[in-house]
Order: sequence, then C-alpha cells, then structure tokens
Amino acid sequence: MAGLIAAATSAADKRAAFRASLTSEGITRLPGAINPLTAKLIQEIGFEGVYVSGGAFSAGLGLPDIGLTTLTEVMAHSAQIAGVTDLPVLVDADTGFGEPMSAARTVLAFEDAGIAGLHLEDQVNPKRCGHLDGKAIVPIDEMVRRLRAAVSARRDPNFVICARTDAAGIDDMSASGRVGIDDAIERAEAYAAAGADLIFTEALHTEEEFAKFRAAVDIPLLANMTEFGKSELIPAQTLQDIGYNAVIYPVTTLRLAMGAIEAGLREIHDKGTQEGLLGRMQTRSRLYEVLEYERYNEFDSGVFNFTLTGSQ
Repeated sequence: MAGLIAAATSAADKRAAFRASLTSEGITRLPGAINPLTAKLIQEIGFEGVYVSGGAFSAGLGLPDIGLTTLTEVMAHSAQIAGVTDLPVLVDADTGFGEPMSAARTVLAFEDAGIAGLHLEDQVNPKRCGHLDGKAIVPIDEMVRRLRAAVSARRDPNFVICARTDAAGIDDMSASGRVGIDDAIERAEAYAAAGADLIFTEALHTEEEFAKFRAAVDIPLLANMTEFGKSELIPAQTLQDIGYNAVIYPVTTLRLAMGAIEAGLREIHDKGTQEGLLGRMQTRSRLYEVLEYERYNEFDSGVFNFTLTGSQ
C-alpha cells in the first residue's frame, strides 16, 4: 500500500532528508499546502518540501490568524498532508499552543503525526499574523524556556525545531525590551543556544536586511516570502546566494485558489453558467492523474482477483 494510499517514504527518512537539506548547498523550497491534494502537486512539480501555514489553515476555517486553532486541529490537518507526500513537511505551531509544557506536547504529537519539523515563535498569546502591526513578543528567557521544553521532548533527533522571532518586525518599544534587527540577532543566538536547529526571522523588509541577518547569525536560516506583507519578494536563487537554507511560500496557494474561486463564483452569479470558466479549471483527467487514479484501479484489481465457486 505504501506509495499508493500513503507516502512511500517513512517519517524518519523524511526528517533525515529535511535535516540534511538544511546544510546542503541548495535552498529548500517549501510552498504552503492548503490540503493533501496540493501537497501531491508540490511533490510532482519538484519542490523540496511542504509547508503548513497556520494563517492559511485558520483562514480555511473562516478564522483570523490570532491563535484560535488548537493543537488537535492543526495536528490532524498536518498529518493528512504529510501522509500523502514523500517530501518533508514543516508546520507552523504558533507559540506551541500554551505554556512550555504544551510546546513539548506539540513536538510529541507532531512526531507521531509524521511531521518533519515545526516552528515556534516568540510572540505573546494571543498571537497575530507576523506581517501585521500591533504584535508583542515575550522576553528572551521566556522563549528560551519554550524552546528548551520542545527540544527536551524530541525523540527523533532529526525532527527539526525552528525558532521564529518577530522582533525585527516590531517598530515600537514593548515590555520585552528593545526590538528591531539587532534584537532579532541577539534572540537568534539565544534560541540557537537553547537547541533550535533553524532560525526564522519574520518581517525583514529588504534584501539588504536579509543579508545583514545572515552575516550575523551562524545557524541555518529560513526566509518567509509571503505576498502583500512587509518583506520584499526575493527570488529563491538570490536567497540561496545570500546564504539562506530554506524558504517558505506560506499562503500563496490559498491566495491563488481563493482568487480563482471568487472570480469564478462571481461569473456564475452574473452569467448563470460556468461555461466560460472551463479553460481555467483543472480538468477531470488532470485531477485523476494527480490522484493517481489508475494505480488505485490496478491495486483494487490485484486484490479482488478471485471468484466464488460452489455453494457457501
């Protein structure tokens, strides 16, 4: 059944591959998957990993990205995605869904769900989207406790724990002390010392800021190339040349899908038919190709290849 209705690659092998990719010469590109079908496309097209965005997941539930989703919801959604792809899956775990002990439980749950890694952020609860104003971050020592709890819970040493800091995207002073890129660098060093394998600095603005952060921090780095936010959209090759090890495109597939869905619904509403939309749709044959429909038929025929004879 492996490789047919489930990924052929084990969770352990995917974790090992993800960890190895963070020290390879190339950059690991992880588009966001809004569902398992999207993850299958990400693999088919040739990307190196899959990302599960907390913002995209909450939006899919009709909720804003302010920490309203639960560990159980995110884990179940992520497990479905990881279960259909041979690529490693990195998941947005917000602030760990509670206190440090909750962050530890999150690591255990994500390992059991077949996830390759997660990132924890240093925002206060309730958190908000990293590219919105009005964020607040916890003191460094509080985030260090969060990370140490997560690291201590890890059973598979290849499970990647990424630390996200939002310090660079905060313009005003807060209870956490000074903020900005210099504070983000200080935090990255403290988070690495606490056991983080990868650092994600949210809301850097320009290529120069990305380069400044890279020059100051000696640990694998992840860049966020989300649209309509605070960051300049930098090509993956440029990020690789700067020295970044991974890049996520967290909400891109959701925005593409919702843009097409809204336009299509408006046309159906106005014209009373979807006839003019057919050229923009994924065809039935292409959908079946992505789903590997023929392999299911072959499997089904191979299993149910007997006949009943005589009386029973």
